[in-house]
Order: sequence, then C-alpha cells, then structure tokens
Amino acid sequence: MSAGSPSVLAVITARGGSKGVPGKNLRPLAGKPLLSWTVEAALCAKCVTRTIVSTDAPEIADVAVKAGAEAPFLRPAELASDTASSADVVVHALEQCPGYDYVLLLQPTSPLRTADDIDAAFARMLAANGNACVSVSEVEKSPWLMFRLDEEGRLARLLPPWPGGMRRQDLPATYVLNGAIYIVAVDVFRSSGQLVPDCTIGHRLPPDHAVDIDALEDFDRAEAILAARSRENAE
Repeated sequence: MSAGSPSVLAVITARGGSKGVPGKNLRPLAGKPLLSWTVEAALCAKCVTRTIVSTDAPEIADVAVKAGAEAPFLRPAELASDTASSADVVVHALEQCPGYDYVLLLQPTSPLRTADDIDAAFARMLAANGNACVSVSEVEKSPWLMFRLDEEGRLARLLPPWPGGMRRQDLPATYVLNGAIYIVAVDVFRSSGQLVPDCTIGHRLPPDHAVDIDALEDFDRAEAILAARSRENAE
C-alpha cells in the first residue's frame, strides 16, 4: 500500500471444532481447503495490509500458512468454544497484533466473497466517511409481512403497517447481515466493543457471493457456483 493509506489487519477466524460439519474449515471445496478461499481473497484485496488466521488448531494454522497467511499465535481454548463471540476473538487478535487503523473480520464459511468485494466494501465505507462497513443481502420475505404468535395463539405483527402500503411491491427493501465482510475502525471497535457499531455502512453482495457454508449441501451449492464462474471466465 502507498504511504499514508490506512492500515488494515485482516483476521480470519477458523476454530477447530465444528458440530454441523466436522473439520469444516479444512474440508475441500473445489479442490482446496475451505479456509484457503478466504485466505486468497484477503491476500488479493488491495486494501489489506496484513492477513492473519486466528485458530486454536495447529493443523488449521499449518494450512493457513501454506495458503499464504500468517498464523502468529494459537487462540486460547476459551476463545474457541461455542460461547465465544467473534468480537472476543477480534479483541484477542488485536492484542496480539496491534498498530492497525482498521480490522477486517472474514469468516471462512463465506468462501465466495472475493477480493473485489472486500475492496469495494472498504471503498464504500471511506466514501461515506463511515467508520464501519458490513456486507448484507436483501431478504426475500419482508419483515412487514411477518407475525409472531402471542400467548393465546393470536397473530401479532412484528412491525406496524408500512404507511406506503402493504402490497409486497410497496414495501421497502430490507437486508440481513450475511457474515462475509466486517470492517471497523480499531478505535471505534475498542470504544464500542461492537463489530457493527452505530452508523455502520451496508455493502450489498449478490446472492452468489454471500453463500454461507453451514451444512454439507452448502458445499455442493458453492461448488456449482464456482464451476459456473469458471465457465464464464473461460468464455
């Protein structure tokens, strides 16, 4: 990066345990460990200064280093449990690797997000004078059309009726965090303790870039998308 550019520490979180898909972070996706896809995206992103992997598992650290990332420490066991939060893991990473302006959290379970996606999110945040940016996906079902059941089983709206009309086409687009990209200024993260602080900028990702690997069938879906991309690039 050029002199004077903000420094960005990319932290890829990859613990050893996975109940849904054992060994998920090292499971092959289109011929490479799942983790490697995110390492490569971070390494190719122009905004990233340094890429590290936070893991509790030596075998994951070895794969991370072979893919080109750093694994400068092993995460303590208490930060690799089901109850440990991503924010806790980022705090630990920043303690081990201080001195950066921004931290970029990347989860290996979002392997289809690209280096261009990362750079575009960072650029969007800077252009908006923001101090944080997260990737989002548009939801198909509007929350204005959703209900809960009260104690007596009656429908209760989650949200009051939209003043512009309740037809689907009248309702505003709504978005959900997809987990692919989290960027936040380190000083803001330290003061708020939040990866998504107030006034966070949303960066929209297309559905085929926001696939979340949570089950075995997600690997099949991701491989199909990667195969389609490969065909498009070859044409």
